[in-house]
Amino acid sequence: MIEELAKNLVELKKEFVPIYDGNSQIQEVIPKSKSDLFPIEESHLELLHEFATKNPIYYNSFEKKIGTIDCIVYEGDINKYWLNSIQHGSSKAPFSPTWIMSGYVGSLLAKELGYLQVIDIGSGDGRIAFCAKVLGLESYSIEIDDMLVDLQHLLTSTLDFHPFCSDAASFDYSSLNLSRPIFFIGGLAQMGGTSLASGVLKTIDSISNLKKNTGWVFAGTLSQKYAPDPKNEAGWGTLIEENNLKPVQTVSLPTAWTLHESDETPYIFAESI
Repeated sequence: MIEELAKNLVELKKEFVPIYDGNSQIQEVIPKSKSDLFPIEESHLELLHEFATKNPIYYNSFEKKIGTIDCIVYEGDINKYWLNSIQHGSSKAPFSPTWIMSGYVGSLLAKELGYLQVIDIGSGDGRIAFCAKVLGLESYSIEIDDMLVDLQHLLTSTLDFHPFCSDAASFDYSSLNLSRPIFFIGGLAQMGGTSLASGVLKTIDSISNLKKNTGWVFAGTLSQKYAPDPKNEAGWGTLIEENNLKPVQTVSLPTAWTLHESDETPYIFAESI
């Protein structure tokens, strides 16, 4: 089901791009209601729409039929958040969001793989942590930028996904009493993600009960404008090998930065071995 859901979301994006005639900096779509192509609980869809509606990143929305699916298109601008996020000396990756629906599909896969907690690292507006909470997982959002964390607090009135304003590499994860967590790492490997992931991996490795009981999700890229990794895995192969991780599944999903690219963003799910 998850593979089909991801495939249908990619097709929805491909149908949306040529018919969109706006000029917003970022755009994304969420189906209005449950359908055969998107068999998502109505209550979950309502929460995803509420997240977008309350989110100050988005300044406009409108209904549009894309293919056979009635959708809401959300238009937004992340410039001030992107600029603020790169001012922090220890910031590893500037803010650029995945689609909310992509965050939902990724969290759904984490749940299917048996993880109990989602930790959204470099979380931006906290959308992955929010989606995990929608699905009944415990979730935590770690973000170094105070402006983005303030934004997240505006959104916790719907669901509390536990935002923390902190450097993810030095955060005290033992305070969360994690049992079977999966960490979503924000940022491409070539755009600061490797440094961010390495710091978090080192910290988690020092917590004895998490060494062999933890999952990791890395946002990769197939774009030729980035140097390939000699170990592949969409830029993450070397880090995965050096940290004794095993790739278990990859799912390709739309993101803001791949809207006009033919390839989607591959999310590599890996686990400690």
